[in-house]
Amino acid sequence: MIQWAFVTGADRGVGLSLVKGLLEKGYHVFAGQYAGAEAGGELERLEELNEGRLKRVPLDISNAASVREALEAVAAATDRLDILINNGAILGDMQATIEDELDFEEMDQVFRVNALGALRISNGLIRPILKSGSKLIVNISSEAGSIGSCWRNAWYAYCMSKAALNMQSQLIHNQIAPKGGKVMVIHPGHVQTYMQGKLDTAGRLTPDESAGGILKLVEQRLDPGYTGEGLALIDYAGETLPW
Repeated sequence: MIQWAFVTGADRGVGLSLVKGLLEKGYHVFAGQYAGAEAGGELERLEELNEGRLKRVPLDISNAASVREALEAVAAATDRLDILINNGAILGDMQATIEDELDFEEMDQVFRVNALGALRISNGLIRPILKSGSKLIVNISSEAGSIGSCWRNAWYAYCMSKAALNMQSQLIHNQIAPKGGKVMVIHPGHVQTYMQGKLDTAGRLTPDESAGGILKLVEQRLDPGYTGEGLALIDYAGETLPW
């Protein structure tokens, strides 16, 4: 039986590496594509190499019409979705503190992507997810969304939106766990990505290293003998972080 996965924010970075890893594991993958040609065309090359197993889906998760078209693309191919990975996210301003002038329009857009964007996708795909054997939603969060270990005095939009994503994950878990549904909330680590508009060379992990850790955790969660309990914010290596 074909196994299907959907990854948002799949143009480059961790999202692209997650797509590669899922293809290697035999999944058919829907790849939510936002950046297009400016991302370098690697997603297009992957599609050509994988003979119909990778389907690029134009997707702006902050836009209701774009999400609706993506959902239609999924429905045209399958009525089941085994794994949804909500990876798409943006940073917003990282410098302004409460004593500075805050850009609330930018903050609103960060929330629309990081929190509401993930919710739009999960909401739209929940029926095919619950029809599958795996029934798994993976929300890529961040240690920046942890209230218990907060040390920053800025990053308002990013930190607050990721905290909202964590709460969203718990609400979804409460609803679908009795039906066999599974939710994971994972901090990918400090990765060498383009989230700041240029490559963050200070990142300790490559995208492939981060994605490899995430997919290993996914594999463990889908093991029929899995004995973990409840829901937690964990990092790519499986360490539990404070909510």
